[in-house]
Amino acid sequence: MTSGTGRRGPYRISIPSRSDPLLRQFVEGVGGPLGRHADPGRVAPQWFTVQRVLILITVCSSILAVAAKNRCRLGGWSSPDYFYRACYSDWAELYQSRGFGEGVLPFVTPGALFEYPVLLGLLASGTAVLVELAAHGVAPEAKSLLYFDLNAVVVAGVWIMTVLVTMRLSHRRPWDAAIVASAPVIILSGTINWDLWAVLLATAGMLAFARDRPVLAGVLWGLGTAVKLYPVLLLGAVLVLAIRTGRYRPFAAALLGAAVTWLVVNLPFLLRDPNGWAYFLTFSGTRDAGFSSGWYVFNALAREAGAPVLSPGAINAGAGILFGACCVAVAVLALQAQRRPRLAQLALLIVIAFILCNKVYSPQYALWLVPLVALAVPRWRVVVAWQLVEVLHWAAVWLYLGGQTSGGPPENNLGLGLYVWAVVAHILATACVAAVVVVEIRSPSLDAVRRIGIDDPQGGPFDRSPDRFTLRSGRVRRRIGGALPRRRYGRRAARLR
Repeated sequence: MTSGTGRRGPYRISIPSRSDPLLRQFVEGVGGPLGRHADPGRVAPQWFTVQRVLILITVCSSILAVAAKNRCRLGGWSSPDYFYRACYSDWAELYQSRGFGEGVLPFVTPGALFEYPVLLGLLASGTAVLVELAAHGVAPEAKSLLYFDLNAVVVAGVWIMTVLVTMRLSHRRPWDAAIVASAPVIILSGTINWDLWAVLLATAGMLAFARDRPVLAGVLWGLGTAVKLYPVLLLGAVLVLAIRTGRYRPFAAALLGAAVTWLVVNLPFLLRDPNGWAYFLTFSGTRDAGFSSGWYVFNALAREAGAPVLSPGAINAGAGILFGACCVAVAVLALQAQRRPRLAQLALLIVIAFILCNKVYSPQYALWLVPLVALAVPRWRVVVAWQLVEVLHWAAVWLYLGGQTSGGPPENNLGLGLYVWAVVAHILATACVAAVVVVEIRSPSLDAVRRIGIDDPQGGPFDRSPDRFTLRSGRVRRRIGGALPRRRYGRRAARLR
């Protein structure tokens, strides 16, 4: 892997203990930061390679994730205890309430209704079949525990693959993947639902795009959209970069791959059971504002004040308008920036806008942001502050839900006032992450990734592409050569050895 200077040869791997001001303060007790004469990236390591260390960190985090749910594993999942014990999981709840143990399988059993997309329903069904084969005739409580454990093991493998894919995307900063491997929000919320599957597919699609394979990227994003909706939003970042560079073929290829893949997954179930397939859409459109969303806070405070509340239709319209406005703002920011933004930066801004504008928010939605944060703004000070607020919000959610949904003891419940403050803190912390990204887009010299001639490690066909269309000073301008010159060693030479 060359550095682009013609003399240095391979890129030196960025070491967080030496480059990150926050981590530098915590390594004095273990020998201090790596010396300036050390040359990581060119000296072959022994057994403890970056990849193996990241896998070990992820395995330890996965064990902590299961330990966080151990009180429910030992005492069973029942309301409101799983709220007060902070060990709630959709896996056990859906297994018990949707009849998985009786052979009712979403999108397989005719007439079965499931409020999630098709591929997630098939994942849930496949795990239920494995539990039935392994524990036929066992008590339902034991099956529910086995269902949770089996999903936890599979998700741990998905988590490891996500970390490794993030490492490959990080170019000369492989240690940034440790943000994903050790993320507290994944430890606490990774075993709530199947969101990590969508995170893996979205991140793997970014890796395929970074390696100039837009069709494969679209296929992976299409599969991710069949699990959770958010991976399709990454196409918006690709579109903005296509407009700025004038290279529309990668976007068209990715869009075609995503659309065809999504249709291949969904069309058979749509034709077989239209009502069951459409239940996810009708349920999402008619439901009230979900807990922890800004819309829920507005309606809750309006009820307290005796004011009119927003209907689901009004919330749907408002959320759509706000998200559309945010997407336009991101596009204008990207086209006005002095230097073309990186793909990860735009993707993070779009996904944050979707999360904050959406009428539904669940604690596991923070998982969507973790790899994007590691790629877009790999600053541990920002990451730690954001995740600390998310952990506090995660704890507040369960104490509030215990009283709202289960009528638990009043002394165990969190009141509306403190809960509103927790939600507001979560919204502000997420918005602050977006603000840091905006500042770095407007001032590229502050971007920690763009060093020693690096342009966009995740940009794929857009890496080092000249500008063809920009917006400057309120008018449209066309310019050529606005980015770094393309070089033959560009993307293929950027892989870590």
